Amino acid sequence: MKISGVVAEFNPFHNGHRYLLDQMEGLKIVAMSGNFVQRGEPAFVDKWIRAQMALSQGADLVLELPFLVSVQAADFFATGAVDLLVKAGVEELVFGSEEVRDYNQLLETYRTKADEMRDYMDQLPASLSYPQKSQAAWETFVGLTFSGQSPNHILGLAYTKAAAGTALSLKAVQRQGSGFHSLEKDQAYASATALRHHRGDWEFIERHSPVASLLAQAPQQDWSLYWSLLRYQILSHPNLEEIYQVNAELAQRLLQAINRVNSVEELVGMVATKRFTKARVRRVLTYILVGAQEAPLPESLHVLGFSERGRQHLALLKKKVKLVTRIGAEPWDALTQKADKIYGLGQEGIGEQNFGRIPIQWGGD
Repeated sequence: MKISGVVAEFNPFHNGHRYLLDQMEGLKIVAMSGNFVQRGEPAFVDKWIRAQMALSQGADLVLELPFLVSVQAADFFATGAVDLLVKAGVEELVFGSEEVRDYNQLLETYRTKADEMRDYMDQLPASLSYPQKSQAAWETFVGLTFSGQSPNHILGLAYTKAAAGTALSLKAVQRQGSGFHSLEKDQAYASATALRHHRGDWEFIERHSPVASLLAQAPQQDWSLYWSLLRYQILSHPNLEEIYQVNAELAQRLLQAINRVNSVEELVGMVATKRFTKARVRRVLTYILVGAQEAPLPESLHVLGFSERGRQHLALLKKKVKLVTRIGAEPWDALTQKADKIYGLGQEGIGEQNFGRIPIQWGGD
């Protein structure tokens, strides 16, 4: 049986995600972000509920991305996710894109020009952000242009680079619906951003998410629930530069701004520059919130849930890679589990995220 993989956040799961899963062939494996997501914010609902959402809509196996993969810029996010999927035996990586191109051809091109592209990026001005440097390299060496409205396409290119050293094939699926962060309600496929924004409109949510009943039962998180804790972390830390990816300039800008703002979004707006994008600042704030330090990624795979087909695949997989199906006295990934504890401070009702939890065994339709 063909083994397909997808990298996802399902933050939260919507009809577009169901469409993407339907385009996958054979056994369907999901590498899913944990309780903090790539753009630097707490997940809307916890990882176990999102895993259940995925399994209920056709996924066969859901594996957790470690914190230092989930909360990263596109290239590093893609590299960690692709590595996990390769360990899980995936043959074809499926992803949504605003621009459906022949990514396998781009993959072959990148394999021949990777060194030149990296050298080119290294000599670009330090004032440019990493995403700007990456896009400049694709434009110069491959002739791609960017509209500024194609975050999934940009992530697809990151997957292309990450897959260059593997045997993965790539399959792009036309992204359904309007803009990635569109708040519009009147559309065939609403974005995850719209579902989070209109969380109180259950008629809208039921129309655009096949797992609305699960969303209705789950505590819903956002940055506002962690604002006081974040302020405390920034103001009390003796040296912010000890935190992962915080340099002297960012530390100074944060300390100058923290007493002049009343929310995370205000803080992000005041600290961000052309060089330090808003997404990068949000990720840094996430690192500060959890006190993140650089650490090696786990070699083992943490299983959040599986179907019967997924269980059969796990039986074969455990002969090749260490699987973690129950976290006890020994951690799977200490930083991820520390982040999960802090995620649980958001509000009551979230529940234990690791100790003693076992994978969801999905037997429903």
